[in-house]
Amino acid sequence: MIKNLWPKDISRAKKIQDVLRKRVKIIPLKKTPEIIAGVDAAFAGDKVIAVATLYEYPELRYMQDAFSTEKIIFPYIPGMLSFREGHAIINAIRKLNIKPDVILFDGQGIAHPKGIGIASHIGVILDIPTIGCAKSRLVGEFRGPGATKGSWAYLYYKGMKVGAVLRTRSSVRPVFVSPGHLIDIDSSIKIVMKCISKYRIPEPLRRADWLSKKHRKNLE
Repeated sequence: MIKNLWPKDISRAKKIQDVLRKRVKIIPLKKTPEIIAGVDAAFAGDKVIAVATLYEYPELRYMQDAFSTEKIIFPYIPGMLSFREGHAIINAIRKLNIKPDVILFDGQGIAHPKGIGIASHIGVILDIPTIGCAKSRLVGEFRGPGATKGSWAYLYYKGMKVGAVLRTRSSVRPVFVSPGHLIDIDSSIKIVMKCISKYRIPEPLRRADWLSKKHRKNLE
């Protein structure tokens, strides 16, 4: 087991990132989830506000919100956001009454310069299937998906498939889906699409994003 998963120094964080990356498993989802969570974080001064929202799946019946506010201990380093907000996110997840079967992140899975975005990072630590569903691309190349809802195209990085560019609503900008841990690309696409209501972003992530911004305003 790795000691001190949340260091303050960058060199130690890079070593932890390398160790965790080797433990990422991209495999077909073993069972259909019944409970799904969405997580997001916002920053206010020297604080990070993490939110976890819980839903029944695939009905998308809202169940619970959980929060964690902590002091920021790690600097802003591109590609290492997990060390800045990950501890607070994990604490929010652990405050949920039921352990989710799958967790959605507003961020990246393996579609990341180091192959371990926040979805992969926390998925390995918690040993839970995770999916990154980002509003924008971090790395990779793709040919645009069709204009209709549900169209998608693979995202490639250094010759490897690392995710998909998914059109969640017709003629609306796509999202960038990448598996985090204990799930594959195709399963990630199916779950994200089933979490879409009338908006571009999956419902659990929409609520987590809204709540994190609301609590940030309260702090400010």
